[in-house]
Amino acid sequence: MATPRGEIARRIREGNTFLVAAHAAPDGDALGSTAAMGFLLEALGKTFTLLNASPVPPQYGWLSLPAPLVSAPNGAPYDAVIVLDCGDAPRLGELEGLLDPARMLVMDHHLGNPGFGAVNWCDPSHCATGEMVALLAKDLEVPLTGPLAEALYTALATDTGFFSFGGTTATCLDLVAEMVRGGLDIGATGARIKNQWSMNRVRLWSEILGGLTVRHHGQVGCIAISQAMFARTGTGPEDCEGLINNALRVRGVRAAVLVRELPEGGVKFSLRSVGAVDIQAVAARHGGGGHKNAAGGRLSLPLAEAETLLAAEAAKAVELADAIN
Repeated sequence: MATPRGEIARRIREGNTFLVAAHAAPDGDALGSTAAMGFLLEALGKTFTLLNASPVPPQYGWLSLPAPLVSAPNGAPYDAVIVLDCGDAPRLGELEGLLDPARMLVMDHHLGNPGFGAVNWCDPSHCATGEMVALLAKDLEVPLTGPLAEALYTALATDTGFFSFGGTTATCLDLVAEMVRGGLDIGATGARIKNQWSMNRVRLWSEILGGLTVRHHGQVGCIAISQAMFARTGTGPEDCEGLINNALRVRGVRAAVLVRELPEGGVKFSLRSVGAVDIQAVAARHGGGGHKNAAGGRLSLPLAEAETLLAAEAAKAVELADAIN
């Protein structure tokens, strides 16, 4: 019996026309995987359209794409839609109702993915969806070189904290080594990924980090972001990528909570942890998801209440890890 990975490879070999989609408000893994899948399909001589409910974030405007990123399919027939880095169908945003689930090939590395496609390769042992796309490229005998390698490196580096997170796999590092041998300039690509800040973003981070607090005997770091902060600094949610990791830099902090006020009310939250602290369980209790050390979701609570609630639950996760270990 074919594995999901093998079945996706087979359908790509035998198909001709594809849609490629990822979660709305794409991060480096989602956008890098989308671009890489496009380059893979291009190398195979396929016809494809790249989709996302959100535009390319400004900090990734430098990334080469094999086709424009559009917000909706054009209505033409397609053999399959390859959905990348999407923990569940609603994360597609406005694309959810425009794509046929019977033709979805889902590739994702998040815990708790319900398997909403016709074929579902959902494996949290992979550190990034980009890792899965790279392995698929190897299955399809497409070399990891050129713009494909640059897109894959963007996906892998951003989702592993430049290969410093606990989920970084040996497979990931092997793939990067293969790309370097194939000519990838990781110095130049890394600089493009990291050096994209605006002065407004600097001001936003200065204000937010100035208000960073620690709770529960210094073991939980908390960051709160209001809509007023965005207004004062002329920034938006896209300027918060990677911000939460700074709370873990504080000595003694083992879990981090970031809550961001939404314009419509409530908050979007992100959680991070180190070692044995299972922060995904906290997110799951509130309908969210993710990984053991990185998760998120939404809460219908005011900013301060959400921060207090999640900080207390993160502290319990720290205590549970200590009790078990």
